Amino acid sequence: MSKLDEICAWLRHRLPDLLAENRVPGAAVAVCAGDEIADVAAGTLSTATGVEATVDSLFQIGSITKVLTATLAMQLVDEGKLDLDAPVRTYLPAFRIGDERAAERITVRQLMCHVAGFEGDVFTDTGKGDDCIERYLGVLHQVPQLFEPGEMFSYNNAGYCVLGRIVEVVRGKPFDDCMRTHLFTPLGLTHAANDPYEAIIHRTAVGHIERTPGAPPEPTHVWALARSNAPAGSMLAMRPRDLLVFARMHLAGGLGPDGGSVLSPASVRAMRRPQVTLPDSEQGTAWGLGWELFDLPGGTVFGHDGNTIGQSAFLRAVPGRDVAVAIVTNGGLPRRVFAEIGGRVLRELGGVEPPGQPAPDPAAPPLDASRYVGTYESSTCETTVSRDEEGRLWLERVPIGITAELDEAPYRTELVAWRGDTLLPVEPERGVHAPLAFLGDDGQGRALYLHTGRADRRVSP
Repeated sequence: MSKLDEICAWLRHRLPDLLAENRVPGAAVAVCAGDEIADVAAGTLSTATGVEATVDSLFQIGSITKVLTATLAMQLVDEGKLDLDAPVRTYLPAFRIGDERAAERITVRQLMCHVAGFEGDVFTDTGKGDDCIERYLGVLHQVPQLFEPGEMFSYNNAGYCVLGRIVEVVRGKPFDDCMRTHLFTPLGLTHAANDPYEAIIHRTAVGHIERTPGAPPEPTHVWALARSNAPAGSMLAMRPRDLLVFARMHLAGGLGPDGGSVLSPASVRAMRRPQVTLPDSEQGTAWGLGWELFDLPGGTVFGHDGNTIGQSAFLRAVPGRDVAVAIVTNGGLPRRVFAEIGGRVLRELGGVEPPGQPAPDPAAPPLDASRYVGTYESSTCETTVSRDEEGRLWLERVPIGITAELDEAPYRTELVAWRGDTLLPVEPERGVHAPLAFLGDDGQGRALYLHTGRADRRVSP
């Protein structure tokens, strides 16, 4: 029995219990080692219908879509039709944000590696027509600039919608057509859907959310976010095996399953070249052109995560080992599922050691709260950090905008010291203690940004 066969046998035995332990209604997993792919599924696609999850079921892959969008852009680079270091306005003369000076300077490359600097969580619905991404650009006119273009990393969904519009304009056809013509077809993806109209012909998962913390996951009332955000990850759904076909193309230097070139070796390498170092928050080490990069004991890993309304997906690949794993889920505490499965695959097949999950230390030293106390805001949440009479630091996050409309629950926790200006929450969120980095200086010794992958700017003392 090969090592892949051993892992597949373990998955068949372990996955149902792992889902039950973490209140995940259903999941599907695919693992590849060289030319071999094995996949396993368990649970249900919707607790309302009881339809069983299978290896051919479609789950939303969320922001993993961004890597496919980046690949579409790099194909244009291969064809000499796109210059990554040209200003966005070279291709989109009507591109506007709240800061005209920044809008003139932002480049295509800065969109791809999340350093453009403008507010990135803009989920405005501009309709279901093929013009929705074009219309979305009009929504960005008043979006604020948080920092100078290129200054730092801040995850930017809106930036990838702009990138998707560039692909549309240069190709002269709608984004979904570009995705199907230039990726689905050459890769032979048979179980991939750009929208609900395509997804409904397959066995498709529904997201589940907790209406109140600790309550059983319930099916969402909305299947997907707005189509205007499709290039950033609001729509695309596929089975994990098809997602691995895409990842294997990147592992194979841009060659598709039939040996034909989908992307040049130079572009494959460029996408995995670090563009910006990430804050010390126990996420990736750096970001490339689409890919999140992890510098781990034993080697480098590239990948991406995705989260939509009650669905989460995870993709990791180990270059040089031809190993990759894709995990798709529809609710509960999916990061724990990913940690156990992804950890074993990366360790036993990929030869790399994944980082352990950070945990708060009860004996952590006291904090100088004056640097952290204040209110930080984005378009999706308002976060207040306060100090109590005993000197303890507390974080309270209140959803606003689209996250409030989608019943995202408020979150409150004590914060304790971890590494430098990166703190840990005492109470886990969705099963993990996600670090929070406090960056910059407002001129009075206080942090200017609360960074959780996205930089939320201080709005009050």
